[in-house]
Amino acid sequence: MKFLCDVHRPIKLVKFINENGFLCVHINTILDKWFTKDEIISNYADQNDFILITKDADFRNSYFLKKSPKKLVKINLGNISNTELLKIIDENLIKIEKRNEFSNFTLEIDKEKTTFSTLKVV
Repeated sequence: MKFLCDVHRPIKLVKFINENGFLCVHINTILDKWFTKDEIISNYADQNDFILITKDADFRNSYFLKKSPKKLVKINLGNISNTELLKIIDENLIKIEKRNEFSNFTLEIDKEKTTFSTLKVV
């Protein structure tokens, strides 16, 4: 399982995921770094089978309107500490791994619940 962290996700998240046996890359280390446009990030994630982790609603909208990025984890937690974020990701890694079997999915993580969706690709 491979992850791509959007610009507003901390480097600590990348290290945490890598330490848990998965590949994780931060957008600030590839392409045009923090200048990379959302569409290019989505295309890169799709072409390289990455699960995009973001808090940006634009990616959620793109998922439902354009079916890209194909695999998305949208974190709706506001401003929380890195420690809290890593704990929540740790609690959801198994859910994400199960969803990764689908060709497309979105997993939205809120403080109260986690919501999973898939799209029919026509």
